Amino acid sequence: MLKLKQIIGLVFAAVLVASAPAHASNDIIKLATTTSTENSGLLGYLLPKFEKETGYQVQVIATGTGKALKLARQGDVDVVMTHAPAAEAKFVAEGYGIDPRGIMENDFVVLGPKNDPAKIRDSKNVAQAFDKIAKSGSGFISRGDNSGTNMKEMIIWEKAGVKPDFKGYTSVGQGMGKTLQMANELQAYTLSDRGTYVAYKSKLDLAVDFDGGKQLANPYQIILINPKKYPDLNHKGALALSDWMISAKTQSLINSYKVNGEQLFKATYHK
Repeated sequence: MLKLKQIIGLVFAAVLVASAPAHASNDIIKLATTTSTENSGLLGYLLPKFEKETGYQVQVIATGTGKALKLARQGDVDVVMTHAPAAEAKFVAEGYGIDPRGIMENDFVVLGPKNDPAKIRDSKNVAQAFDKIAKSGSGFISRGDNSGTNMKEMIIWEKAGVKPDFKGYTSVGQGMGKTLQMANELQAYTLSDRGTYVAYKSKLDLAVDFDGGKQLANPYQIILINPKKYPDLNHKGALALSDWMISAKTQSLINSYKVNGEQLFKATYHK
């Protein structure tokens, strides 16, 4: 028979479990996001603050947007943060994602050798710049990983009327950081989000050879996973992260995040 002290101990343990915070047994949030938010250092800047304030822990899976959305479709993550508007719209339309929120943006830039051998700096638009690269015989390194950056690149080639199979074109199937390193080694052109470029700038002998402004805008959204599809995910934690990302405090933090004095992202959420 159990002794009185053992009974009291079991009762006390049961009370502790019953009074624990609601998310104590589900305090991990699985976030699938792009390599740009990781490589730029933004997540390392933001997430520790979120974790300290809420008690949640965020497990980050940094990959291309295509892979991030695939993980979400499979119910392998609780929330996604990506930067490919067309793919995100399809994800929501298919019923996998709900409550997409635009939280920030930066832009894409065409990087290349400082002497700009394809002479793209005076191009009227980015499609013309890509056409010049293809016709010049210069090298172009593509991420080739179905990321948001890669999707944007394919749209530009289509607008330029160029099939990306010319002699200097190389698809590497890598994240943005490694792609930049390869472009640097080969002194080739590439398309990059500005945030990752700024974060790697001191290690690169490349220049921004084309800056396209609004035509190269790069918006980011955070999207919840539909609980009707996957009811057992950590929807409470995912919503807490989404709400935190659009809060005035976090939007200010996004605007204040800089690398070497340069702002990497502009907060965009508006109620």
